[in-house]
Amino acid sequence: MSPERKIPTNFRTLLILEVLGKSDRPMSATEINEKMELPKQTIHRLCTTLEQEGFLLRVGNGKKLRPTRRARLMASGILHSSSDHIARHQVMQRIAEDVRETVNFAVPTSDGMTYLERIETDWPFRVQLPVGTHVPFHCTASGKTFIASLPPKARHALVRSLGLQKLTDNTFINAEALMSELKLVAKQGYAIDNEEFISGMVAIAVPITDDQGRYVASLAFHGPSQRLSVEKVISQKDVLFEGARTMKDVLFY
Repeated sequence: MSPERKIPTNFRTLLILEVLGKSDRPMSATEINEKMELPKQTIHRLCTTLEQEGFLLRVGNGKKLRPTRRARLMASGILHSSSDHIARHQVMQRIAEDVRETVNFAVPTSDGMTYLERIETDWPFRVQLPVGTHVPFHCTASGKTFIASLPPKARHALVRSLGLQKLTDNTFINAEALMSELKLVAKQGYAIDNEEFISGMVAIAVPITDDQGRYVASLAFHGPSQRLSVEKVISQKDVLFEGARTMKDVLFY
């Protein structure tokens, strides 16, 4: 049976997106086809269709393809609306009960880190950042966790592209200083927001990864500095690490 007949026609574009989704770099149609083994004309036609419909974008010399914002939003929507959402919520609820602060599930988008889900603390005094809120990459624990997950060259390029707006006295506004901070985050496996985004708020975040160890989202909790110190959130980091491992099992196994 030929490769052309092995893969159902209406399944091929999904497989192209899957191949690109598993790659940590843009790929050419030929590279994609090494995983699918379709006729050359077919793979190029399908990639062109996905490009025309806004799911793929050509980069570099025009031969490489990567998913667009439309494709990433589709993936985030699937992740958010699936039945796994219930299990994820339960994991976050347990973390919130342990740390007694607001717990967040955030993903990177073109507008910054976006909160997809949260469990609010029952303390009357709290920092409120509703679901759907976009927050900066460079001065939040979730954002620094994401940037630190990138390969060094990509990490450096993203930092150079950011405005590094000063929001508090503790905000990193120097690219080299931020790069040093991100190197530490990558080494220790968690990031701290020491009143860098909002004066009077402290946060900690860890990465949630897929079955290949790639970053998927940030799991974090935050609270007012009157209740939380950097030392206290670090002492509770294992609660987040355990939650991230559970989410990995829920989402990918």
